[in-house]
Amino acid sequence: MKTFIINAHPNFTHQESYSNKLQTLFLEQFKKRFPHEEPTILHLYGTEIPRIEKEQLLGIWDKQASKQALTAAEEKIAAASSALLAQFKAHHRIVIVSPVHNFNVTSRMKDYIDNIFIARETFKYTENGSVGLMTDDYRVLLLQASGSIFTNNDRYTPLEFSHHYLKEIFQNLMGFHQFHIVRAQGTAILEQDAILQSASDDMTKTLEEFYDPN
Repeated sequence: MKTFIINAHPNFTHQESYSNKLQTLFLEQFKKRFPHEEPTILHLYGTEIPRIEKEQLLGIWDKQASKQALTAAEEKIAAASSALLAQFKAHHRIVIVSPVHNFNVTSRMKDYIDNIFIARETFKYTENGSVGLMTDDYRVLLLQASGSIFTNNDRYTPLEFSHHYLKEIFQNLMGFHQFHIVRAQGTAILEQDAILQSASDDMTKTLEEFYDPN
């Protein structure tokens, strides 16, 4: 039951960001549960993530489809993309650490998904629509920080697309068994201690289900 942390914050070294505070809270609770284990951590903004562009994945996929030879630079990009996919599939507990950017995921998170949401690898097409292939008890936990509050059932609630997008990609389309979210929200308007205490309490309850083997 290996754990994989995907940090999608552009300034992942800034320990005072609420996203990184959520990651710290998670790691503290993780260590209590699994004192002899270490999660794998990937910082998306400290890693070259191949993108769907003509000079990168788009061109590579076209060449591969027509069985054309790749250049040395293209081989390197293709290998990096394959390594990201293999790393992702090797972990059954995925933790995404991310702020909300303009009501959505960060741009590098979208680039990362383009490398793992791959037909015949994490999902497949059928006559009745796509079917997820990540069905062997994979679970995902989103640790989300936001300046606004999105759970008041007001005009902002339907505008927060990021967790809806991630839930549909992971659970509906790739077949993950569970999707969870722990929020540090209202960071622009609420007191830090109250935000982090609420997040910590929520995380304690959420991790019970996230790591429950049943």
